[in-house]
Amino acid sequence: MAKALLGYVGGSDPRLLAEMRRLQQRVQDLESELTRIQSENDALAAAASQDRIMESIDAHQAEPALT
Repeated sequence: MAKALLGYVGGSDPRLLAEMRRLQQRVQDLESELTRIQSENDALAAAASQDRIMESIDAHQAEPALT
């Protein structure tokens, strides 16, 4: 299958070439989607890490503000 995706398929059957181009485009689309999802996951992981830092601060033991 890798050879088909890279264009090493023998013959010049137009249906085969069209399918190969379609598969190459699909692979490219999936790679783009994967990159986008990985970036989104990294951002969410950073936000979750920040939330854990804020949760680790015990507000009940903090001194009250002067009024």
